[in-house]
Amino acid sequence: MLDDFELLDSTKQSPDFTKTDTWRIFRIMSEFVHAFEVMSKIGPAVSIFGSAREPRDGFYYRAAEEMGRLLAEAGLAVITGGGPGVMEAANKGAKEGGGVSVGCNIELPHEQKPNQYIDVYLDFHYFFCRKLIFVKYSLAFVIFPGGFGTLDELFEAVTLIQTERILNFPVLLFGSDYWKGLMRWMEDEVYGRGYIDLKDLGLFKVSDDPKEAVEWLLDSLHSLILEVKGRREVL
Repeated sequence: MLDDFELLDSTKQSPDFTKTDTWRIFRIMSEFVHAFEVMSKIGPAVSIFGSAREPRDGFYYRAAEEMGRLLAEAGLAVITGGGPGVMEAANKGAKEGGGVSVGCNIELPHEQKPNQYIDVYLDFHYFFCRKLIFVKYSLAFVIFPGGFGTLDELFEAVTLIQTERILNFPVLLFGSDYWKGLMRWMEDEVYGRGYIDLKDLGLFKVSDDPKEAVEWLLDSLHSLILEVKGRREVL
């Protein structure tokens, strides 16, 4: 779990780099190669993010479990960070729905341990390798309430969409009560100061109902597939 820390530690710039950063590249390469081989076989998938600290009797745990089940029943694999809380709930729902339940785990000092509902398991040493896999193998992101890691995944996704580094895939924020403060701040401050365009506020949708959310995701994915098909025919 110290790999990222050591790689990014600017105080440790050794002149004998052949024993440090250069050779670490091979470990990074192996992590990517293994993940590419495994994830290429799971089929179309949606990634679900949210707090590892959500209790099993919590509202968002139950909602994530239902959403995982509905996505699986629609033929989509469910990818999570592999840990407890919302991640566990989504993986559990995917298994209940007869779908593929994927966990991309990473060791953290306190709370991250793989949950018991994972069919396809990957263990990452580097955060940035794991983050790339989420984006590369997902058709959509679902963001439940969570902390810094959850917010990181949200803003990385919308940044990549905004800058046209990836397709404009669906990003859904679940839980309007949780997200309303952030939405208001983005409208009043970020857009209000001209730091983003009005269209950027439309890069995600907010929902409070798992069934409604999954229906929107499926409709959006259908439109996205038609858009991609049209682009390829033009080319």
